[in-house]
Amino acid sequence: MLKIVKDGGQEIACSWCKDKFGLSWKIVPQVLIEAIKDPDTASAKRAMEAMMQMIKIDIAKIEAARCG
Repeated sequence: MLKIVKDGGQEIACSWCKDKFGLSWKIVPQVLIEAIKDPDTASAKRAMEAMMQMIKIDIAKIEAARCG
């Protein structure tokens, strides 16, 4: 994400960002995809709720939320 927001870009909530040209990008780590698709729906819900609080995705916090 750092290169996208460099030189005039902007970080936005939930791992969205804009580059210096105004194009929007969604940066999604594989860990987050796996957490949200977890067959344990309670675990997936906790991961999603944790992610919704973030501007930059914090993988350690996603994993902690997933574990409960």
